[in-house]
Amino acid sequence: MFRQFFLKLGQAALGLLVLIAFVRPMAAQDDHGGKILGGYYEEWSIYYAGYNIANLQQNGVADKLTHLIYAFADLTATPAPACTFADTWADYQSPYLPSVNGTSYAGPLFGNFAAIQQLKALHPKLKVLMSIGGASATNTAAFSAAASTAAGRQALAASCINLFVQGNIAPGITAPGLFDGFNIDWEFPGPADTENFTALLKEFRTQLDALSKTTGKRYVMSFDGPAGAQNYVNIDLKAAAEQVDFITIDGYNYAGSWDTQTNDASPLFDDRQDPDFGQDLDINDTVDAYLKAGVPPHKYTMGLPLYGAGWTGVPDVDHGLYQNSTGASPVPLANGTGLCTDLSGNTPGCDVLLTDGLATYSTLVNLAKNGYSGYFDQRRIAVSLYDQASQTFYTYDDPATAFWKMVYIELRGLGGAYVWAVKDDDANGTMVKTMASVLEHSR
Repeated sequence: MFRQFFLKLGQAALGLLVLIAFVRPMAAQDDHGGKILGGYYEEWSIYYAGYNIANLQQNGVADKLTHLIYAFADLTATPAPACTFADTWADYQSPYLPSVNGTSYAGPLFGNFAAIQQLKALHPKLKVLMSIGGASATNTAAFSAAASTAAGRQALAASCINLFVQGNIAPGITAPGLFDGFNIDWEFPGPADTENFTALLKEFRTQLDALSKTTGKRYVMSFDGPAGAQNYVNIDLKAAAEQVDFITIDGYNYAGSWDTQTNDASPLFDDRQDPDFGQDLDINDTVDAYLKAGVPPHKYTMGLPLYGAGWTGVPDVDHGLYQNSTGASPVPLANGTGLCTDLSGNTPGCDVLLTDGLATYSTLVNLAKNGYSGYFDQRRIAVSLYDQASQTFYTYDDPATAFWKMVYIELRGLGGAYVWAVKDDDANGTMVKTMASVLEHSR
């Protein structure tokens, strides 16, 4: 029902937003009231991608973000539950990263953490969260073990707060206030973890609130919410939502190269033409499910991918959509002129994800300039690329789909949006800035 209303609204929604732009003054760059616009920054971005915290300042993306989410901290359950560093060199040791504000890093704090300090000084209203966990079986097991007892939950929360919020990073290295809170990325709680997941969030919230009484600062809590029902079925969404300020809810990976048939990976709506119709593989159905479960709309933060999913061996039928494939698309060159022949990360010029079946938005833009044809599906609010010569198909998000997804957020009263991940945008930060052009009017 909402899909039909949204599509009928069409140009009227666009006109309304234009009217708002003229009637309501643009929010100041650091006025971070209202809608959330978050971006995940991967600590490993400094390596093959060569993307640094300084890039966020240089391309103006830092002016648009309300929350920067740093991925990831690791965790362990033995000998005691605790937060740990996933990459100490990238996090706080490397002295070679470019400066954010033009002044050199004095140490002893270096790496991404020193850059974050400089970025926060320039953008005092920017909230920086440490995301704990990520997609690994080790993290899943550690979360489950740590959250299974009250003592384990207390120990994990205390360790993470001490390390990242209070900033006791290493002997002789402190950075109080470096992080403003946490994003819990437990992928994914099992059937036995439902109550413990909520209890873990509550323990973090309780300890952060206690710290607030000392510092006078309000700390932020969030968790990453999966899109697939098979993964969020083990979360008491209403109870978990009560413990956090917002939820970063995946709006991607509804399809991927693990499927033999092409499909839209981040569609806003379902469509009867889809062979998988009715399986809730779209954002609108995910929103409905979370809201029906009791999550307040203002805590729903929609995820947008800054990468696309690709297949090869796709016949030239219906722009390659809903067609059988022979497998994942090979890694393209970042300039869109050919294929990467070395996935080791030792040669420059490849798409920085270096993974078959994936490509960044910045690379996909170049493919569109080098023989690929684009197609916008107005029924699903989805976009794709197809190359007849190589029989390669990609599904991704572009400024058009990003714009309409932000309109959807406005119309449904959701809390905002975020991207995975900022390094995968083009050099100008076009996707983030497109999203901000709509969400800024709600701040």
